[in-house]
Amino acid sequence: MLASARAELVADVCAARAAHPLPLTLRRDVEAWADALLALLFPHLTDRCSSEPEAVGQEFDTAHARLQRLLVADATVPADAPAPGTADAVMAALPDVRRLLLADATATFAGDPAARSVDEVILAYPGFLATALYRVAHELYVRHADLLARLLTEYGHRQTGIDLHPGATVGEAFAIDHGTGVVVGETAVIGDRVRLYQGVTLGALSVEKALAGVQRHPTLEDDVVVYANATILGGETVVGAGSVIGGNVWLTESVAPGSVVTRTSTVRRDGAGRADPFADDRIDYYI
Repeated sequence: MLASARAELVADVCAARAAHPLPLTLRRDVEAWADALLALLFPHLTDRCSSEPEAVGQEFDTAHARLQRLLVADATVPADAPAPGTADAVMAALPDVRRLLLADATATFAGDPAARSVDEVILAYPGFLATALYRVAHELYVRHADLLARLLTEYGHRQTGIDLHPGATVGEAFAIDHGTGVVVGETAVIGDRVRLYQGVTLGALSVEKALAGVQRHPTLEDDVVVYANATILGGETVVGAGSVIGGNVWLTESVAPGSVVTRTSTVRRDGAGRADPFADDRIDYYI
């Protein structure tokens, strides 16, 4: 039995390896490119930090060449999205990406009393790292380099616990505080100056494959705050500008601008006026 199982597995693996269209080191190569790119964009994330234009220009050219090689190696990129043109477009977007990320870091600092500086946010905050990788990945995603984009955001996901799909649309001055467990789906639309806390899900009401290409995830308009562990679902769900969604809320319908949505907890006290947290019939929760 063992010998036959061995032979079957060896044959299957050999056939799969022979037919595999992607480089075996693709994931590692994408992650190394991402590290080099973030080091180019922010002195906080590099260990060589030359301020000479020639040296910085060489870093840019090296990142450009590495991206071209990754795109050529990615057999999933459509034939009508040639590697040189895609690489040029992604690299040309970097000044805007850097501007957006500085605005994200500034918004994170401004909204977090525990943050001492924007430098601290860039160096230490998982929400900033996940957002930085997302913003680079989004530039690849909109140019049909879907696999490389997913590898970038999943790199951030593994490091931070924050799952931002590269297809999501995210506005300026975006902030994720704490961040662990945040999930933002592929078709979510997030406006400017939005803040999310840990455990927030912007998800779909249904995961049927037939809905691919349809907006399945919610829209958050400008200046929305969503507190910890809130779940907002559905492509037709719109959270109006300036709204606040409280912790642990489950929301599947639109709310008007300026709304405050909370989960209400009611604690019934015993005859002596004391709350009994262990009596199931004395505590009710409402949404």
